[in-house]
Amino acid sequence: MTNFASAESNIDWKLSTIHDFPFSFSSEVEMKKVIVAAALSVVAASALAAFFFSADASVGSNGALTVAFDERGLGNADVSYTLTASGTAVYACINGGGNHPQSTNKVGPSPISASLTNVKVKNGRVVSSITVEPPGPGSFSCPSGQSSVLACVSYTDVLLTDTTNNLEVVPTGTTSRTFISAKGISCA
Repeated sequence: MTNFASAESNIDWKLSTIHDFPFSFSSEVEMKKVIVAAALSVVAASALAAFFFSADASVGSNGALTVAFDERGLGNADVSYTLTASGTAVYACINGGGNHPQSTNKVGPSPISASLTNVKVKNGRVVSSITVEPPGPGSFSCPSGQSSVLACVSYTDVLLTDTTNNLEVVPTGTTSRTFISAKGISCA
């Protein structure tokens, strides 16, 4: 059982031992009010700290990695973000009949990134998305009569960073996609 009378006298003793305030109080009750208000301000400020509520990754039909996110506790200032990852892509040649005649080019893993700057905060919250494109085919080309296509793509070390508030989150979700299944094609 808590002894409130003892706790109150302990507070009174601690308040009476403080002598070096840069300002004066008209009473101990006024001093206690100021201390309680300061403590509540610290609690309120920590409750408003920015945090990622969600961050979900997906790979689109063009092979681009998109992270949709919801960040809260931001206040009113604009926020900037960076999405970084390591991307691996395989490009394949497809002939006029839609077949893959075994010619492929694996690109990566390559560092890739994208940025969003000065994102407007609404009611202390940002709900947005950021996208990075897959590594390109480089100098890979197909013989005459064949087309180069993205066969598969995979992303690792995916990290979304709020560069304004120094927060990071590893998104959940899908970070790879296969578009053509054929012998010799693997993004692993």
